[in-house]
This record gives sequence, structure tokens and C-alpha cells, in this order.
Amino acid sequence: MSSRSFNQRSLAPWLFLAPGLLMFLVYVIWPIGESLLLSLYDWDGLYNREGEFTGRFVGLGNFQELWSDPAFVTSLVNNVLWLGLYLLAVPAGLLIAIFLNQSVRGIRLYKSLFFFPFVISQVVVGLIFSWFYAPDFGLFYNLIEAVTGTGVAILAEEKYVTYGIIAAGLWPQIAYVMILYLTGLNNVAPDQVEAARLDGAKGWRMLWYVILPQLRPATFIAVVVTVIGALRSFDLVSVMTSGGPFGSSRVLSFYMYEQALSEYGYRMGYGAAIAVVLFAIMMVFISGFIWKMWRDETER
Repeated sequence: MSSRSFNQRSLAPWLFLAPGLLMFLVYVIWPIGESLLLSLYDWDGLYNREGEFTGRFVGLGNFQELWSDPAFVTSLVNNVLWLGLYLLAVPAGLLIAIFLNQSVRGIRLYKSLFFFPFVISQVVVGLIFSWFYAPDFGLFYNLIEAVTGTGVAILAEEKYVTYGIIAAGLWPQIAYVMILYLTGLNNVAPDQVEAARLDGAKGWRMLWYVILPQLRPATFIAVVVTVIGALRSFDLVSVMTSGGPFGSSRVLSFYMYEQALSEYGYRMGYGAAIAVVLFAIMMVFISGFIWKMWRDETER
């Protein structure tokens, strides 16, 4: 093979990757770098008449202020709660996918019903659950009242509101994870399943030792999108409570919006600092899961 042909073969993949890499650089890497830089400034988002940047360099001042800000601490605690409970979507989606992965009459109808929450927007989900929890006429309120004699206004109670919003978010997220696992189950090698059955494997042993190892790619995607969904839980909070009551349901993404873009904010640097913390949390979770998957693969 000539050197010219070798160079063309080695260059061709990079030419195909170039448009995607360029988009990734412009729309992902560049904004991340800009956010990191902006978090070091105190800036109201405005330029002077000459178009010059008017921000004041404060170094790590924004980050120091975060830890003494009770609203930020509440948002951070709520995000940790979101992460812990939102990850329940992964086992729940897996169990539903296993249930639906069978050839019986009417199974397509069941799949459509479980798939439905995924195709509606988060805003619609928020409105549905707002009515579901509503005092006096909400179904959940009336059920609690019928059982205990006293209804509970979930979205008006500081100790319950975050759990109520998380439950609303889990509804479409479980449907999404279910779709990922249904796709993965269609690619499970039937010969391995049959061999395991001949060896006497069934039930949980079949699931743990035969099915789940073949679902690692689907599990990876499910965990990543669930973590990202938990950390960017802005729309449900905005629609259902706007951070209330008394800021008790705030999450980092919503508090970032309040500080940087709402009528009470315009603190772009402070909002960017919150975004950096949110990004760091996301990277810790995703990097840890990638490392675990890589370790499991290398030990096999």
C-alpha cells in the first residue's frame, strides 16, 4: 500500500467526524469555557455604549458566596434528592420492559400506554400532576382525604413538594428508560438464553448473569440520561411551583435562572457559578459510572 493511499485512508474518518466535532466544539466546549470564565466575574449582563464588557473580576468570590447562600444550599440538597430518587427510573424501566417483552395478544396496546408519557412535553406533565395534586378537586388529594380524613396539598407543603415534583418527573422518565431496555432486549442473544436454561438458570439468576450483562449499553445510556434529566429539572419546577413554597422546591437549574435571567436577578456571574457547580456534579456522576463500566469490562 502506497503512502498516499495510507494517508487518504487515515484521513477519511477525520473528514467524516469534522462536522460533528466542529458542532461539539462550538455548541458544547466553547459555552462550557465561557461559563467557567464568566463565573469569575460580577456582571449584570450589560455592555456599555462602546460595546465593552463591564464585568468586575472577583475571582472565586461567587463560589465563596454560594456556600453561605441558604437558597443555594436548599437547591443543592434538592438536587441530591432528585438524583437519588430519579435513578429509580432505571430499575423500574427495566422491570416494565421485561414485562412488555413478550408475544401475547394485546401487548402492543400495553406498550403504547406505557410509551405515552414519553411523547408528551414536560410542561404538560407538570400541568397534569398539578391538577392531580390540587386541593379540593385533585384525585390524589381526594384519595388521601378518603383514607385519612384529611387531604394533603402536596405542592403547598414544604416537606412534601419536592417529592411530588420528582414523582411527576419519574412518570415520563420511566417510559424513556423502558424504551431503551426494550430495544436492548431485542438484541439479547437467544442462544445464550437457551444455553443458560439448559444449565438450569431461571428467574433472577437468568436476569443477573445472562440478561443484564448484555444490556450494559442500554444501562449506560439510561443512567446518563437519567442523571442529566435529574440535574436539569427546570421545567417541572417552573410549571408546578416556581420554586415555592418559600423556595423549598428550588433546584440548581431553576435557581441559576432566577439569579441570572429573572427580573430579580441579572447576576450573570453568580448564575454561571451555579452552572459550574451543576456541571461538576453531573461530571462526577457520569465519570464514575463510565469508570465502573470500564473496570467491569477490563476484568472480564
